[in-house]
Amino acid sequence: MSEALCWLPVSELASLLKRRKLSPVELVQACLQQTERMNPKVKAFLTITAEQALDQARAAEREIRGGRYRGPLHGIPYAVKDLIATKGIRTTNGSKVTAQWVPDHESTVTTRLHAAGAILLGKLNLLEFAMGSGQKGLQGPARNPWDLAYSPSGSSSGSGAALAARMVPLTLGSDTGGSIRGPAKSCGVVGLKPTYGRVSLHGVTTLSWTLDHVGPMARSVADAAWMLQAIAGFDERDPYAAQEPVPDYSKPLKAPVRGLRVGVPKSYFFNKVHPDTNAALQAAMETLRKMGVVLVDVNIPQAPLYSTASAVILASESAAFHRTRLQQHAELLDPLVRERLEAGATHTAVDYIHALRLRTVLLRHISQVFEKVDILLLPAGNAAPRLEEEIVGTDLPPDPPPAPRPDTFNLANVTGIPSLVLPCGFTPSSPRLPLGIQFCGRHFEEATLLRLGHAYQLVTDWHNQKPPIAT
Repeated sequence: MSEALCWLPVSELASLLKRRKLSPVELVQACLQQTERMNPKVKAFLTITAEQALDQARAAEREIRGGRYRGPLHGIPYAVKDLIATKGIRTTNGSKVTAQWVPDHESTVTTRLHAAGAILLGKLNLLEFAMGSGQKGLQGPARNPWDLAYSPSGSSSGSGAALAARMVPLTLGSDTGGSIRGPAKSCGVVGLKPTYGRVSLHGVTTLSWTLDHVGPMARSVADAAWMLQAIAGFDERDPYAAQEPVPDYSKPLKAPVRGLRVGVPKSYFFNKVHPDTNAALQAAMETLRKMGVVLVDVNIPQAPLYSTASAVILASESAAFHRTRLQQHAELLDPLVRERLEAGATHTAVDYIHALRLRTVLLRHISQVFEKVDILLLPAGNAAPRLEEEIVGTDLPPDPPPAPRPDTFNLANVTGIPSLVLPCGFTPSSPRLPLGIQFCGRHFEEATLLRLGHAYQLVTDWHNQKPPIAT
């Protein structure tokens, strides 16, 4: 029974916990046992907080038995990317520079999850400071549960791998240029990058002040909606947090999607898509048509410039934030991190201001596209690469970005719009690797993305597939 618990969605687990048919202690023990089996192979966790998790589980059990049920995350285990501060628990950023850092403060997102009754199971592997090579780190790279020779993608590599290996039902990742959505695609799970400012960044190590996001990762869209509900909202400790009201994200999950207008900009973003990926995307679009969704051809002006703007903004801001670390601990950094920080420092103030002005133009363009459609449909990249082939695997794009592989993630970071990635198929040949589809929406309309993603998962089964290693 304990191993079977690791395969259940949060909706079923929450129902069992609420009705006292399942103990939070039993659930945490099942996740810890699965983690003990899987982590030596997958390397998703850097720190496992077993004793604290069991203490929290016992407290949750007492509360639920006493009639003090807090909601659907009460008693549910989760884990976070190890650049999210946890008071009294080592937060390494995946780097030798901060390998022994123990924060004296708690991030807003973990504070809110604890208030909802969720139970922290540990801290997850990542690319160093969310910008490393993917090959170096405190314990080496995380591995893809679908095939250990392949990458789970980065930089939230452990967050995707832990979900796919069924070690934990919910995780948090960060996304500056695709670092939630890339691992979601490569690991066959769901990743949501919220609107910029929707979720507080207080206590999340900065990569780029104006491009960073933190968001939920889960095995289903519905589970991600519940996690977003717990962490969204204004926070006075984050100067970039938005005061936009937070809706009930569970209600749109039941709404019909017939008539939704979904724009497909094939002129740039679908260039160089692998035939396997394209076949899966075409099949997904046909499914959407059968659901009553209206697919509309759209044009996104100056599409390549989203990556151009991102490259300059991200490089400049990361160099500014890590300036002291580069000066004092360069020898401890991943060589690629060091190289990129040094390169970022060469951008002038004029370069940076031009990139910010370009972002304003691009934001106006994307706003005009959303006057015609409700959602944009984009590829989420090709299947995961082999680990030895993954040279970059990071949020920080090369400067300038390479032409042969159009970026499909930076559009959402540069403009701050929400973006959801979910599974839409697998490669047809061995090894069987997940493929994903990406939906982008208007600012603060995460509910529309969740509505469409959930409806798609009601008529497909890609998100319920199990990696061989986890079975």
